[in-house]
Amino acid sequence: MLIFATSDKGGTGRSVTSCNVAYRHALQGRDACYLDFDFGSPTAGAIFDLPEALAGVAEGGLHSYLIDGRPDPQEINIWASSQREALRGRPGGAGELTMLPGDRGRGEFSSAPGMVERCIELLLRVDEEYDLVLVDLSAGRSYATEIVLEATASPLMRDTVLARWIVFHRWTRQHIIAASSLVHGPQGILDTGEQKGHDRAELAERIRFVRTAVLDPSAPEQAGLRPEQLAWLDVCNRRLQGLASRSGVGQAKLLGEVPLDPVLQWQEQLLSNDDVWMYRTANERTVNALEELAKKIVDESAWEGL
Repeated sequence: MLIFATSDKGGTGRSVTSCNVAYRHALQGRDACYLDFDFGSPTAGAIFDLPEALAGVAEGGLHSYLIDGRPDPQEINIWASSQREALRGRPGGAGELTMLPGDRGRGEFSSAPGMVERCIELLLRVDEEYDLVLVDLSAGRSYATEIVLEATASPLMRDTVLARWIVFHRWTRQHIIAASSLVHGPQGILDTGEQKGHDRAELAERIRFVRTAVLDPSAPEQAGLRPEQLAWLDVCNRRLQGLASRSGVGQAKLLGEVPLDPVLQWQEQLLSNDDVWMYRTANERTVNALEELAKKIVDESAWEGL
């Protein structure tokens, strides 16, 4: 399954959540591939702790493949290449975990002849090889989004590959409005997709939302809040739920939520089980939410049931 991950604003946790979902998917015994299509800032390698790809690779990355027409882009085996101890070595029963990085020092680019065709070839190949292919797009109305919308509208992909979209947003008023605009607004995903040849209603059904940095007042870590603060948070939460529903990003289109977690906010890393049980730096609720999202993202019934 192809999943395109996007957001209208930076700082939504799109990349770190996507990396964690790919990681959890692999731990569940299925093969996962992460494509860094954030062409202006290909830094997902830092989340996977890949020293040779912290901000993209020196050459042979996705920029080289799509722009220059070079051979298949470099693929990094994360289990073999990560410098982080928790990721070093493929755990027993885990699936493959692979990343295709961008090129260091190269920025956003518009579509050109042959580029969409190369994108189609790449997406078809990795979709055949992996259970989950997670494509992390640049934020906003980006060239990367235009390229993959054009690619997935082609008969070669439309008739053979199931492609879906996840739009990440923080649980704030500003981010809810931005996420709604990215999908439903002028020149958003639906407008652009229709221009590229997608059926608007079908494309809309393939888009779901994930809320990040969601503060749960009832969580144990909020035990120190005063009653007045808890009451205020409850009012805020109800207002945000109403805004999300009116904006088309409410419960009916929600695939999952990721709680506010200090480790994700400050370090932007993969959360291992050791981070919860051994070091006690990450919250169990966060890891459980990522586990659940990794399962639901490839579960047909989870999408159809929304």
